[in-house]
Amino acid sequence: MNKKVLVIGSGGREHALCAALARSPQVQTVYCAPGNGGIEAVATCLPDLLVGDFDRLASFVEAEGVDLTVVGPEVPLVGGIGDHFQERGLAVFGPTQAGAQLEGSKAFAKKLMARHNVPTAAYVEFSEYAAAKAHIEELEYWPVVLKADGIAAGKGVVICHSREEALDALHEMMIEERFGAAGAKIVIEEFLRGEEASIHIITDGQTMLMLPTAQDHKAIHDGDQGPNTGGMGAYSPAPVVEGEMLAKIERDILVPILDALRHEGIEYRGAIFAGLMITKGGPRVVEFNARFGDPESEVMFPRLRGDLYEILHTAATGRLSDLEEGPEVDPRPCVGVVMASGGYPGSYQAGKPMYGMEEAEQLEGVTVFHAGTRRRDDGGLSTSGGRVLCVSALGEGFQEARDRAYDATSLIRFEGAYKRGDIAQRALGRSATR
Repeated sequence: MNKKVLVIGSGGREHALCAALARSPQVQTVYCAPGNGGIEAVATCLPDLLVGDFDRLASFVEAEGVDLTVVGPEVPLVGGIGDHFQERGLAVFGPTQAGAQLEGSKAFAKKLMARHNVPTAAYVEFSEYAAAKAHIEELEYWPVVLKADGIAAGKGVVICHSREEALDALHEMMIEERFGAAGAKIVIEEFLRGEEASIHIITDGQTMLMLPTAQDHKAIHDGDQGPNTGGMGAYSPAPVVEGEMLAKIERDILVPILDALRHEGIEYRGAIFAGLMITKGGPRVVEFNARFGDPESEVMFPRLRGDLYEILHTAATGRLSDLEEGPEVDPRPCVGVVMASGGYPGSYQAGKPMYGMEEAEQLEGVTVFHAGTRRRDDGGLSTSGGRVLCVSALGEGFQEARDRAYDATSLIRFEGAYKRGDIAQRALGRSATR
């Protein structure tokens, strides 16, 4: 039907979105601004259009007659791109700046949950270093979690197992300003024990549509050891939240948070990504995000059948209830393994030539989503980020999907390539039904 879509962003999530939108029978053209070296296989990349240049992005949409803009990353959402596009009468999938506070401020989200009885960890917030330091010095129970209030690319969360670790983390956030303005205010909360899961919904503020469940692996090393990253791999579905648990999450967390946003006068049109901990006492919110997860997108969207454009457009235009039903979901699980630059999430070297991606995608059920890649002058690809690729695979069961994903990663080569070896290990042996 000759529809045009613009996806804003340059990572693996945006590659997965572009690929899914390109499958829509309604979509003729997918643009991606700025895109990356792999996205150009499924979309027209616009490297000169940056995610923060709202005016130029909106002008491009107007000039090209783009029917829908989908915002991938959190930074432009928190910066108000949703408001900018709405004010110009443009259909945009992504919340306004007020709604994006759900991710943009941990303190805002915590207060909202407290006011509306959404289960989460107990917490205190601080804007002054001395007061936060005094609180830590009086704590008797460990571990605790320190969070920078603002967005910090998934790295502003530190699990502290001792007073010394907590004081060091506090100093890094508030004095050394490791996360910039994001650490001017911090949240200190109880450490939740259990198993993590990721739940995504698409909403127009009134109606919601749930996407396939997922679980990611944030720590850099096997066994969830080492510092947090933006995500080292994921799988879908997440057996821990299937069945009755999913119904409980919808009733106790998702419906109440939508009610809370409406009560606060926030019209929310976009994705809500609930990062949950499934504790012995039930599901509790670790954090909310105002966009699709990454690398969760790279295992959710390969499982979606049907027209993603139709879903996102009806949400962006306040007509989600017009859909008779949600998309069909492929019953096969999907496992995605992230390949990162050596040294990530610390310092790393970019510009490393890459080989083997085409061979990897020849394997059955495998898709290679590009996150930090760029096209060289000679036509080859080089690394350009910390997380370089997410290699995703569908399989008849978790074992087959996992084996395919790891077999594919073994074909891909670049200097310093690093990956975890235990992605989806927890899901093996469990029966996952949907």
